[in-house]
Amino acid sequence: MFNPIQYISQGDTPQEQLYHIESVLDAGQRWIQFRFKDTLTSIRWKTAEQVKLLCDSYHATLLINDDPDLALAIDADGVHLGLQDRSIAEARALLPHKIIGGTANTLADVKQRLDESCDYIGLGPLRYTLTKKKLSPLLGFEGYQQLLTALTPEEKQIPIVAIGGITLTDVPVLQKIGLSGIAVSSLLHQAQSPQQLIQQLNTYFL
Repeated sequence: MFNPIQYISQGDTPQEQLYHIESVLDAGQRWIQFRFKDTLTSIRWKTAEQVKLLCDSYHATLLINDDPDLALAIDADGVHLGLQDRSIAEARALLPHKIIGGTANTLADVKQRLDESCDYIGLGPLRYTLTKKKLSPLLGFEGYQQLLTALTPEEKQIPIVAIGGITLTDVPVLQKIGLSGIAVSSLLHQAQSPQQLIQQLNTYFL
């Protein structure tokens, strides 16, 4: 089930990953994308197993970033794939009844993701962010507006989620432009009251 507020995990160690994920779950976040790049495969897989247990205990949706095999192994709810990752078709064959999201940066990317029948599209980045090392060209609000204007009403039926350096003041603007939701990371970590923030964010996309 689609959630308009998506959390992308961060942390350089399993302990940091698990701490952040449990913190946002405890605050009411119910969509977790597990992203743990710069580590050994064995460590990432073991950490993912623990994340799966956490998400199950909170009845939260768990997606795995960039790794359909791992999503299959731990019975996650789905996978999110970047443009340079395995194809949506491969992931769909491996995970036929799971959620599959795909990254996009340009109108051509969005059209590609639509043709591939993604369940949702992560479109961005809005602005510069330290969370991701290899950053695509920034879109800004004008870029989002241009891209969404170029889509037909039918094409807009697939949820498009904004990502990349999003702040609280950006959310009403993105919602007005026509985005279906947002993907955040640091925004939740830096909040004085993550629970209150999550509740506030959800009101924009009811």
